Amino acid sequence: MNDFPLVDQEPAPQWYGRLRAQADDLSPADWLTPHGPGPAALGTVAGVAAPGFAAYARLLHPARLGDRPVRWSTVAAAHGTAVTPVSRWHEVIGSDQEYTGRSDGLPGVWDEHPDEGPTPPPVARALLPVLARHTPAPERCWFGLWHGYGRWNWDRFPTFGTPGRDEVLLAGRLADVVSPVALDEFAELPDLWWPQDRAWVVGGDVDLMSTYVGGTPELIADLLAAADLEAHPVAADSIVG
Repeated sequence: MNDFPLVDQEPAPQWYGRLRAQADDLSPADWLTPHGPGPAALGTVAGVAAPGFAAYARLLHPARLGDRPVRWSTVAAAHGTAVTPVSRWHEVIGSDQEYTGRSDGLPGVWDEHPDEGPTPPPVARALLPVLARHTPAPERCWFGLWHGYGRWNWDRFPTFGTPGRDEVLLAGRLADVVSPVALDEFAELPDLWWPQDRAWVVGGDVDLMSTYVGGTPELIADLLAAADLEAHPVAADSIVG
């Protein structure tokens, strides 16, 4: 028996960057819980984001070459593969799921795999102005953070359930979603984001290399046209990756 904790956690802060952890009222997240309207299947786009939106997009977390982001399409071209809306990273690099024989990248093209987990800060920053154009309530947003990330102990805060995860509820401005990196440069951003009017939802997960957005067709069209994002249209029941 191991008498030592696997992770040395600090007590979670009331303020996660400039986002405030909610200690009592979780009702803003009721619509996302498995008992809310339209429960979604685990492992699908709607299960990671939320069901019921008219359109969805998948945002690919970039690979890197040194400090430079590299699109999946660039990697695919170099490996002689292709990127589809549901491609998985190991398929793009022509490997199995364990990256056998491909772990060191391709010289001159990429040398770091895409970030696995919630939305990386550079992707979040590119996403913010697009989302802000599609809600009248960017100053009043809600966020879900998986309580299982190992950096802080969130046990003193209540959680709400989504398919496969329990989330701490945070509140703040849309513009402050990246602010947790002020606590620690490696702090995870929230997995879920949505405005008070529920015009859209952003969903990510600790095990994914993509972020998913549900919203209006106009929002999804803006995301697909955004120069700083690599986005693909997907369906609510598409398998995530």
